[in-house]
Amino acid sequence: MILLTKLDNAAVAISIEAIKYIESMPDTLIFFLNGDSIIVKEPVDTIVKKVTEFRANIIRESQK
Repeated sequence: MILLTKLDNAAVAISIEAIKYIESMPDTLIFFLNGDSIIVKEPVDTIVKKVTEFRANIIRESQK
């Protein structure tokens, strides 16, 4: 899971496996596989970086 910030400044943990796609409109809108969506403050490139880092960490941990 990655931590993001909703527009009301509340922290939210997002399961990366549940993400269908992300749009920038200019706020960042995350669409989930179940049809739900959420608006967050972080830009798309930051979310992509967090997802990449999360997955890289899983790979590193599995190789120990």
